Amino acid sequence: MKVKISERLDELASLVRELEEASGEIGAVTIFIGVVRGTDGLGRNRKVLKLEYEAHETLASKVIEGMIEKSKAKHGIIDAIVEHRVGEARVGEEVMYVIVASKHREEGFKALTELVDKIKHEAPIWKKEITEGGEYWIEDISGTP
Repeated sequence: MKVKISERLDELASLVRELEEASGEIGAVTIFIGVVRGTDGLGRNRKVLKLEYEAHETLASKVIEGMIEKSKAKHGIIDAIVEHRVGEARVGEEVMYVIVASKHREEGFKALTELVDKIKHEAPIWKKEITEGGEYWIEDISGTP
């Protein structure tokens, strides 16, 4: 298990290799890549200039680690890696990776979807959208743009 909250994401291919090498039982690796979208998340169709992420980095890591442990118990996944950026991110930039290793694709997809949703709504990571019409904090505890 690896959780990283920082200004830079690691190289995705190296993270996948890290997971694949963890066990000879892995039959599937499922990946979510969060990317900054060009229009606002409030449905106002405003052009996004950039996002700013803030986090309680130590607490966010612990919360996400707990989510991964629960996912292992619930879905039977082998392991997972989560990385989330903080700081400024421009449209088109990657801001989050959630990578799940499992024996089969079914439990991998279920765990991946659940982890992404939980990170978005429960991890202490906050997102501010800066648009051509102003800037505002997104009300949900953040995760994906």
